[in-house]
Order: sequence, then structure tokens, then C-alpha cells
Amino acid sequence: MSEAKETVSIKQNNDSSAKPRREDGNGSTESHGTPAVRRRLPDERHSLTHHFSVGGQEGYVTVGLYEDGLPGEMFIRMAKEGSTVSGLMDSFATAVSMALQCGVPLQVLCDKFSHTRFEPSGWSGNPKIGYAKSLTDYLFRWLELRFLKGEQEILFELQSPGQPRREKGGAVEALGQIVGLGDAPACQICGSLMVRNGSCYRCLECGSTSGCS
Repeated sequence: MSEAKETVSIKQNNDSSAKPRREDGNGSTESHGTPAVRRRLPDERHSLTHHFSVGGQEGYVTVGLYEDGLPGEMFIRMAKEGSTVSGLMDSFATAVSMALQCGVPLQVLCDKFSHTRFEPSGWSGNPKIGYAKSLTDYLFRWLELRFLKGEQEILFELQSPGQPRREKGGAVEALGQIVGLGDAPACQICGSLMVRNGSCYRCLECGSTSGCS
């Protein structure tokens, strides 16, 4: 055997010995690995269903929750049953559910699948997401908003009667007040913005007017 062939043979033997392998009953070998522990959801669990529409494709996503409020499964039901998109999204939801139950962090999944670009894509109608580059882009950006950015407490508002309820329409009323200011001048007494009162303006802080009674 030549020197070159001996060198190649030694390198191959070293590479094979560096990887620990286990031999089964059939004589084949496989590498060692830590088995994944699957955390199953209870038979009765809370869930959240969300309607979405991206590029004319409508559907519903249902997220099953653990007792601590974290998602553990996902079901995607498209409006066009039997289509290729419906079958792919159903299979994709099963894979994501298995990943969540085997310990893959939701943040890792959101980072991987957010901003993926393929058709169908388009405006989603969700003001917090806007334009969605794909169905997976919309779904995982929505999951990130709901469960990773401090909005998950809204999901359990009805389950906690002892907690004070949030005032609905507070943001709308505040926006209406800002719009109502228009080109209102500042109060000459306290400096606050005045609001229209008939044909003149009145200060809500000190009660002074711009000349009308």
C-alpha cells in the first residue's frame, strides 16, 4: 500500500472513531442522542380562535393552551377545504404542535417563520400586523404579539372576575378628544390647550374662555 493510501485510511478511521455510535440488534449503528420529552396538554384545555385573511385566503387558527397560558398546539382551518394550501397548513400546524410539546421555545419558532415570503400575501386587515408576506408570516407575528409581547393577559380577562376590567373605547375617546382640539389656542391663564365651546374656546383646566361667556 502506498503512503498516500495509508494516510487516507488513517484519517477515515479517526473520523469514524470520533463519533460515538450504538449498535442495535440488527447489526446497524446509530448515533447517541438525548430523547425529547413530550409535554402533552390536558384533556380539557383553554383555547383561543383567531380569524385571519391574507391575500384573499381566509381561515381560522386555534391555539390550545397549557395551564400556565403558554401555547401547546395549533390547528389551522382554511376556508377552501381540500385545496393544496389547506393541506399544507394543516400538516404545518401539526409539526408546530409537536415542536411546542417537545420543548421548542415559541420565540425560536417566531424568529424562524416570521417574515417568510411566499404567496398568498397581502394586507391582513389587522392594524397591528398590516402587510403579511405569507400565511406563516402573519400567524407567527400574531403569536408573537399575543404570547411574547405582553398582550396575553387580555386572553384571560373574562376568567378573572376579581380583576378590574379594562375600559373599552378609552383609546377611541382619547383620539376623539385630540381630533376635537383642531387648531385650538393655548390658554392665556394656565397655558393648557382649550376646547371649542360654541363660537369660542374654553379651558378645561382653569375655566377661562377666549372672550365668550
